[in-house]
Amino acid sequence: MRSSTRQYIFATIFIGVGIYQAIKGDQVEFWFYVMAGASFIMNALSIEPRLVAYRKGLVIASWILIAATAVFFVYLLQFKF
Repeated sequence: MRSSTRQYIFATIFIGVGIYQAIKGDQVEFWFYVMAGASFIMNALSIEPRLVAYRKGLVIASWILIAATAVFFVYLLQFKF
């Protein structure tokens, strides 16, 4: 299995859990899981050979999403539990 395929699978799992959280009514955790899934998608897109011209922008966007997800996770730990 290619590493990009694995990242798309993890992104699908995260977004699926996010949809479950939205159905459950927890919007804060929904956005956390969507942000995590989006960061996996952006990271997988950055290693696609067809998108080499956009690699730098995709990597920057991926790291911004990863950092935002980490900050949001700390917020969840502090105020939700």
